[in-house]
This record gives sequence, C-alpha cells and structure tokens, in this order.
Amino acid sequence: MSNYIRFFSDLRNRDTAEVGGKNASLGEMISQLGAKGIRIPAGFATTAQAYWDFLEHNGLREKLTSKLDELDKETFKNLRRTGKDIRQLILKGEFPDELAESITQAYNQLEEQEESLTSVAVRSSATAEDLPEASFAGQHDSFMNITGPEQTVEACKKCFASLFTDRAIRYREHNGFDHMKVALSAGVQKMVRSDLACAGVGFTILPDSGYEKVLFLTGSWGLGDNVVQGAVNADEFYVFKESLKKGMRSIISKKLGSKGKTMVYASGKKGDETTTNKKTPAKKQHQFVLTDNEIVQLATWSLEIEELYGRAMDIEWAKDGESGELYIVQARPETVHSGKDKSTIKEYRLNGDGKVLTSGTGIGDKITKGVSRILSSPDESDKLQEGDVLVTEMTNPDWDNVMKKASAIITNSGGRTSHAAIVARELGAVAVVGTENATETIKDGQKITVSSAEGNVGRIYDGFLEWEEEEIDFSKHGEPKTEVMLILGDPDLAYSYSNYPVKGVGLMRLEFVINNAIQIHPLALRYFDQLKDKEAKKKIKELTASHEKKDLFFVEKLAEGVATIAAAFYPRDVIVRMSDFKSNEYANLIGGKEFEPDEENPMLGFRGASRYYSEEYKDGFQMECEAMKIVRDEMGFTNVKLMIPFCRTVEEGRKVINLMGDFGLKQGWNDLEIYVMCEIPSNVLQAEEFAEVFDGFSIGSNDLTQLTLGLDRDSALVSKLFDEKNSSAKQMISMVIERAKKKDRKIGLCGQAPSDFPDFTQFLVEQGIDSISFNPDAVAKGLKNILEAEKSK
Repeated sequence: MSNYIRFFSDLRNRDTAEVGGKNASLGEMISQLGAKGIRIPAGFATTAQAYWDFLEHNGLREKLTSKLDELDKETFKNLRRTGKDIRQLILKGEFPDELAESITQAYNQLEEQEESLTSVAVRSSATAEDLPEASFAGQHDSFMNITGPEQTVEACKKCFASLFTDRAIRYREHNGFDHMKVALSAGVQKMVRSDLACAGVGFTILPDSGYEKVLFLTGSWGLGDNVVQGAVNADEFYVFKESLKKGMRSIISKKLGSKGKTMVYASGKKGDETTTNKKTPAKKQHQFVLTDNEIVQLATWSLEIEELYGRAMDIEWAKDGESGELYIVQARPETVHSGKDKSTIKEYRLNGDGKVLTSGTGIGDKITKGVSRILSSPDESDKLQEGDVLVTEMTNPDWDNVMKKASAIITNSGGRTSHAAIVARELGAVAVVGTENATETIKDGQKITVSSAEGNVGRIYDGFLEWEEEEIDFSKHGEPKTEVMLILGDPDLAYSYSNYPVKGVGLMRLEFVINNAIQIHPLALRYFDQLKDKEAKKKIKELTASHEKKDLFFVEKLAEGVATIAAAFYPRDVIVRMSDFKSNEYANLIGGKEFEPDEENPMLGFRGASRYYSEEYKDGFQMECEAMKIVRDEMGFTNVKLMIPFCRTVEEGRKVINLMGDFGLKQGWNDLEIYVMCEIPSNVLQAEEFAEVFDGFSIGSNDLTQLTLGLDRDSALVSKLFDEKNSSAKQMISMVIERAKKKDRKIGLCGQAPSDFPDFTQFLVEQGIDSISFNPDAVAKGLKNILEAEKSK
C-alpha cells in the first residue's frame, strides 16, 4: 500500500498529524480495546500526504491561498462566495492515479476482510481535529451508505472539499489556525446499519454539570444524525460508574424521549442526498431504544475508552440492525468541562413569577432576557441583532456564527447532546431545547425572559422579569467543624450542587419525587385493578404505559430519584426522609381520594410513623422500602441513610424499625442507619429512649417550634408568634442536643433560621450541634455564619 493509505488497525493516537484526530483515535481503540470485546468498525484512512499531493497535482495551493486572501475577516460578508469558490475548485480537481488506485485497492482489501461489507461511511478528519484545546466537531462533512470503490473515491474528494465549508473556514479564523497548514484525511469505515436500529452519543461525564462519577448515554431510532443535530427528543440514560465497576445495578435513571423522527437511507439513492426522515411509529416512540443490558454494555465500553485516554470523552455509538450488534464509531476528548474551575459558581434566582410561554430542557444554569427572533434558517441571520433570543426548529453547525450573537437559544427539537445544547455550553449561553412548540407559542419580536436556573426544566417567560445574580467563591471560605449539609428534593438539581462544599444531603424529601416524577398515590398503583375512579384509572394508564405491573412504576421512579441524588454526592451521606405527606396532600395525588381519610387537622393527624405501620397505608410504605432497598443493596448507594418523620412515641419507633426489617431494610445490615426527625416535644423529652431505637436525630425546627408554642405557622392569625429563636423553642433544641450527645448519637438541624440569623447559628454551635442543613441558595450565607460562630465560640 502506498503512503496515501493507512488501515485503522495500524494507526495510533500519535498519528494525528498524518490522519487527523478522529481516524487516529479509531486506530488507537481498535488496537487497545478490540481484545476487550469493544467493537469498532474496521476501515482505512487517506493520509495528509494524499491531500497535499492532490492540491499539488491540480495546482490548487496558490489558488486556494489567493481566494482566502480575499476573505473579509472582519465582517465575513463574502464568506459564502469564498467557501463556494474554494469547494468548487477542489471538486473539479482530479485525483492522481496513484491515489485513486490506492483507495480502490484499500476498499477491495476491506471488502475481503469484512464478509458482510455492503457499504461504507466516509468521514472527514482534519489533522488538527479533536484536540482537547480545539474540537473541530461538526465542521466537516461525512457521507453515508457509500457503495463500491468508485463512489468511495468520489466521497473522499468531497471530504477534501468539506475542509472549506463556510463554518470550517470561520472556525479556523476564530481559533487562529492557518488554513494552509491543516490537511484533511478521509476515513473509510465499514457502515453500521443503524438506519435499521438505533444510534446516539455518550459522555463519560455529565454534559451539563461536568460531574465525573456518572456517565450519560442518549439515543434514538435510525441514524445518529438526528441525535447530534437535535432533530428529535432522544432517550436518556444515566449510569453510575462505581456501581458499574462493581458489577452492580448501575443504571440510575432512564428518561423516555418522544423520538418523533427516524432517519433512514432514502430508497434507491446513493451518494450525497441518501437519507430521509420518517415519522416514528407510536409504539416505537414509547419504547426505549436500548435494553438495560445494552445500556450497561455501552457504559462499560465508554468507561474503558475513558480509562484508555485518561480523560473525559465524547463518544458516538451505533447499533447494526442486521447483526443486532453495538459499535463505537467515534470518540473524542470532551472539551467543555474538562479542567474547568468549579470552586466559583454564579447563582441566578428569579424574583417572583411570570407567565410561562413554553418549557423544555434547560442548559446553562442561567437567566437572561431579550427580544425573540424566529428564524427558519441561518440565511435569515440578518434579522438577529446582538443580544436577541434565537428561536428556531433546530440547529446544526451552519448556525454556529448566528448563535454567537444570541443571548439565548431556544429550539423545538433536541436534547442535552443536541448541537444547540453543545454550542450553548461552549459559548456559556442560556439554552432551552426540545420545547416542541416554541416557534408557535413565542411571537417574533416578543420580549421574553429565558431561565435555565430552575433545575432540569428550562422555561420561557412572557416579558422582561427581574432576577438576582450572586457569585460565590467557595475557595475563600474555610472548612468549619460543624458539618454543612444540603436540604434537597429535586433530583434534577443534584448534579449542579454536587460541587458545593457540603458534607452531603442532610434532608432529602421524597415528596418532591412522588409529586413530580410519579404523581400517583402508591395504593392506587398497588390496587389499580380495584380503582373505581375511571378518570384516575385513565391517567394512571397513560403515565405507566411502560409498566405492566403498576406498583413497579412507583418503586422504580422513587429509586431513580433517590439514586440520582445519592450518586451526585457519593460517597457523602444522603439522609432520605421517608414520605411525610399529610392525608390531604396524599389525597391530591392521582387516585388518592379513594385511600385517604377526610381529616379536620391533617398537620396533627395521619402522617409519619403512625401511617407506616397502619393497615391503611402499610402496603404503600412497603413500596417505599422496596425502592430504598434497590438504591442501597442493588445499586450500592450505602451512603443513603433513612429517616422517619413525625414519630410520636418510642414504641412507634420500634414498630417502624421492625416493619422496615420485614421489608428488607434491617437496621445495621449493609451499614444501614435509620434516623428520626426531632419535631415533637416527646422526641425531646424522651430523647435518650429514642436514641436506643434510632442511630441519629435531625431537628425539624419548623414543626418543633410550632408544636412547642402550640400554633399553626400557616395561620395568618397567629403566624407572627412563630419564632425559632423563642426561648422555649431554643430550650427544646438545647435539651435534645445534650441528650443525643449523652447517648453518642449524631444530631443535626434542618431549617432556614441558621442562614437568616447569625445569633441562632451561634446558639447551635455553642450547643455542639453536629451538622446544619441549608437550602442550596443559603449555603454560602450559612457557611459564613457557622465560621463566624466557631471563631467566637
């Protein structure tokens, strides 16, 4: 074989200058990971020398240089004409005979090697591509479903021409690359028939937060272009690395995407326009593209690739519909989060509420505002002024220069790994993707506020709303002796807060997961067939369509929510409070009215421990315990501790502990600790007896204060008397801390007061509290108050 061709099996990462990062990386993986069972399609690459000799053979070097000298590098107003002229010059060129013959010979050799070879993919790989400091991803073209040596030679020439797409020219100008020092290598690779199955991408760190202990996979039916371009809302899978390495249940969350389109090859066509998007059948829209075994297999491969490269990776995968086998088709270093300083964060908080126009997946953890501009293509870029909000169906690399002018990016289609999401992260911009209807619900020229600072969901509000911004540099704070912990309910926020300087989560409320991810009363799921409410039954059927056994829906969704938070803070403690809805709140869940009593005062009624062992709810508590058992014993999150709320008597405590043991959560097994909320005067007065039953205490200052003072803090008539700093309330807190310490039990407090009132923090520190848990927006202030209190102690 001439010096124009290198087979992937002979390539290593050190060959980037010869065949580009993409092709060198494929060779590295084939040689280093093939023996581990990781499938990478075989193929070959043209060399940089082939590209340079092609230019020389056609006398193009001087012509291209001359055309590039004419480029307006300030406004790029002649970019389109310049790019088109250069590409035409290349496409009109002839391959030297030796180069054409070498490609033909290599193709024939590949065909002999691969018995099932029916077509190839021809991909572009620039010699400076996929370096950590400059990802050229998406700048150049690829050609799918190419058949035979003749089409392959032509596709290689088209790859050469794509070195000068408009977006690639501008990208190199922006990043300081000399156009005439970057060559193009064409990678010819056995075609994986994902058009007959599915494809997608994966990140070995989370693409939004950069969290390193969880990897992320996403995919859709058909070719992977729909996922990369954001043309569909794809399925999402989150995998915990530590559990994966131990061979435990490692999939912590699965989210079903709508997958409205399936990209396949256009019938009877080859070459350029070979694909078409078909509507995905409804049945397949409601079906995950990967089985659990396939998710684990891809995750395992991704971990192996990350370990090979020693850094976070961005991976493309595909499943062959003919063989049913999975393949890794590309891997490049992740460039957005790697090496980013995480000690400084900026928090955004909306002031008040507004009218929500639409919502989708939020990217960027920020808030901005601007005038909306609805564009159907990059050709309309002149409509978008600096600072406007770009609203469109979806984006691809042709939009890159338009997106740089936008204060925010909103798309109908796409998910976390879509082009719009990736570019928004690179630009540090706000984005809301996958809204499905933004171009319909937002008017062109409308004043809007775009927020991605409210968790996983991004929202677009009518008008210009006000918000607060606060920059927090945690590196300036010391580490106090008193443990600082978080109060958290929303799993979607967990990864964003994982880098906060906290010792874990002091209170995770299950109610948020039940209200939002599940929405259904547990007993309505357990006794679904006996439900009388037809409307509730219809809603439950819709929400649980993927679950034949309805109660498993509750168990799995609850486990996913807790596992997400446990993974985000692993190995730090996450104290999960078992459900603490009141009967009226349970009744508001779908199907709940048939299972709940009508109480005059639910705050003091059927709640907490007494509910758990009651015949009226015991089956629901069992479902909660089953979820916690999955999280701890099957997924390996032994950092999860459980906590019982509103436990009125010591005897109640023993009943619940014994019942949990019956349900597979035996105290002490697998290091299981069970805490009790201290929120009733009896918890204080009999603290030493409660300490014989439970492993620790968490003071719920709100309930303890109102029950000590005998008032309803929600009543406007008496709420002004509510005060955690009241001497009676403080005396109760002081007593329980002293008694917990006497019995060598950990004790913490959850509440707003320690961040609002430095003197209350001083009191807690003086009493010897072990930990204080804060809402995320109060951590910085609370941390400061604790440090000041410890200094003056």
